[in-house]
Amino acid sequence: MADVSRVRRQLPTSPWLFAAPGLLVVGAFVLYPFVSTVVNSFTDRRTLIPGRFVGLANFRELIHDDMFWTGLRNSALYIVGVVPALVVLPLLLALLVQKNIPGITFFRSAFYTPVVASVVVVGLIWVWLLDERGLVNSLLETVGIGRIGFLSDQWLLLLSAMAVTVWRGLGYYMIIYLAALANVPRELHEAAAVDGAGAVRRFLTVTVPAVRSTMVLVAALSSVGAFKTFSEVYLLAGPDGGPAGEDTTLVMLVQQTGTGLTGRVGYASALSVVVFVVTVVLMLLVLRADRRERT
Repeated sequence: MADVSRVRRQLPTSPWLFAAPGLLVVGAFVLYPFVSTVVNSFTDRRTLIPGRFVGLANFRELIHDDMFWTGLRNSALYIVGVVPALVVLPLLLALLVQKNIPGITFFRSAFYTPVVASVVVVGLIWVWLLDERGLVNSLLETVGIGRIGFLSDQWLLLLSAMAVTVWRGLGYYMIIYLAALANVPRELHEAAAVDGAGAVRRFLTVTVPAVRSTMVLVAALSSVGAFKTFSEVYLLAGPDGGPAGEDTTLVMLVQQTGTGLTGRVGYASALSVVVFVVTVVLMLLVLRADRRERT
């Protein structure tokens, strides 16, 4: 009886002991940096200077900062250009590779390869392809079209970065859609085929409604990822954000502002808070739109 009572006294604390390592990691690398960023956003802290409380001065400065609006514009355009493609194209790709036919495993692996490849390697490959002396321009010049400034024109550079993001994300979201398509009852497709529905109609009336929740998930994940994009634009445009910094995104602006020996940590923290708030708003809008459509 003594052993039983001792075990009962220890049970309330046992779950916390098992969860303690994970909680410590989350607290050290998630909660503390988040709280520290919020606190720093109300100060004029620099890299080597603790700083003092300045209230909303950093946020008021954001309103009058042209680079902030440039970064916000580019991040918003990135969402518009990337999210629809990452919602639709991986679904079509999943439909193509979901059938168990000889050799299909090779194509699934090939489509997923960009996901596991290093973003730096991927960026360098695309720089070599799209550079003024790269493979793409060499082929265009061979056929008489002439060289195109994919990495020197403001808008073409942004579109090129979007293309890289879509290319890297196709395999990842394809896997998510494959899992969703595996749960679609085959009887629904067979019934629609008996009623005379073609492939396109079955896709619109059977497949899309069945994976609607997955499409919402993909839209939310890709929206957040697109708004916080950094690597693709940084590698293609360089640390300055392209010609005159016109292709700078908000996350790139955070990096430019808050790093270095004279980095404005307080101002960069304010930018980070804005990125966080907009990201949360984007997710809420996507979820609200899905809930409204369901009702």
